This record gives sequence, structure tokens and C-alpha cells, in this order.
Amino acid sequence: MRILAIADEESPYLWDYFEKSKLDGIDLIISCGDLDPHYLSFLATFTTAPVLYVRGNHDGKYDEIPPDGCICIEDKIYVHEGVRILGLGGSMRYRPGPDQYTELQMRRRVAKLRFSLLWHRGFDILVTHAPAYQLGDGRDLPHQGFRVFVRLIEKYHPRFFLHGHIHLSYGRAYKRYDKYQNTHIINACERCVFDYEDDHPEAGHTGRP
Repeated sequence: MRILAIADEESPYLWDYFEKSKLDGIDLIISCGDLDPHYLSFLATFTTAPVLYVRGNHDGKYDEIPPDGCICIEDKIYVHEGVRILGLGGSMRYRPGPDQYTELQMRRRVAKLRFSLLWHRGFDILVTHAPAYQLGDGRDLPHQGFRVFVRLIEKYHPRFFLHGHIHLSYGRAYKRYDKYQNTHIINACERCVFDYEDDHPEAGHTGRP
């Protein structure tokens, strides 16, 4: 299964210089948040692949303009061709506003999923906006990751963990790919293509043409 992961920055390669052939071979599109809803709707128009999304900390506009033709996977496990995908959007709370959570609030969201996790026997891909604590996150509160995401990885051993929120332009310290235990971690900033079946994810077009 070939997956296009996107987050944070609308890719000119896909939006400004779009050709339908650029989505050929893509089986699933997953947004990790902080993207214009019109951008997600645009992509959904030109592909038969499902477009899944979680919300970032700047996606309050989704309440009034939800992405047409896309599927919100917040607080649920969505199954696509047998692959179990868990969505938990939002960032660490650093000011008043929507889609921000304290560590305790995020833990409570996870706790409400216990029966779904039991029913599905875990999950294969974890999709979030914020990173996990000390796994590619920042040390400032707005960009700090959640400890509960680390616990989810350690308990369920998903194949992949996709997140956004940390722009690669922040510096060399932030990586596109990482690995924790047996879980491949991908920072989906702008865009990244990977194959679910591969032992090691390989980038597709990750920068501007």
C-alpha cells in the first residue's frame, strides 16, 4: 500500500503545479493537520484513494469549512484494507484555543479508546498532529510532544507513527524519519510518500520540484 502523508504546509508541487498523474499509485492519503481544508478537498477530488485527516492546532476553521470528501479519524480506529489507523489530533496546550490539550486531557482521550483498541486488537498506524515526547519534538511547550503517545507505541508496537507540527525548516535537529523500538516515525511536514509493506519507509517527493 502506497501512502501519501501530508501536514503543515500546502505543497506547491501538488497544489500550484498539480497534475493528476502525481497521485497515480497512491492508495491512501493521510493528513496530520494544519492544512487548508480546501487543499484536502482539492486532493480528494482528483483521487479515488481515501483522504483521512486529524486536526492540527490551527484547524479551528474546519468547524465551518470541513474538508469535503475527506474522512476525519479523530478519536477512532479507521480500517482501510485491513490496516488499522488510529487518529489523535491537536497539540500541547500553550494558550486558549481549540485543538490543544494538556497531557492529562490527551491521556483521557486515549483512555476512552480502550474498548476500541481491545476490539481491534491494537492498531498499525498512529496518526497525530503533535509528535511524541522526546521523539522529534521541541523543548518549548507549543512544540513539546505527548508522553502518552510513547506509551501507545510501547504497548501496541504500531508499524508506523505519522505526525506533523514540527516543520523541517526549524533546523537540522528535526528529521523526516526516525525509529523507536520497531515503529517507524515519519514527520509528514509538507509531503512524504512511503510504502506500508516495506521494512524501511522510502521517501517519494519530499521537497519542491
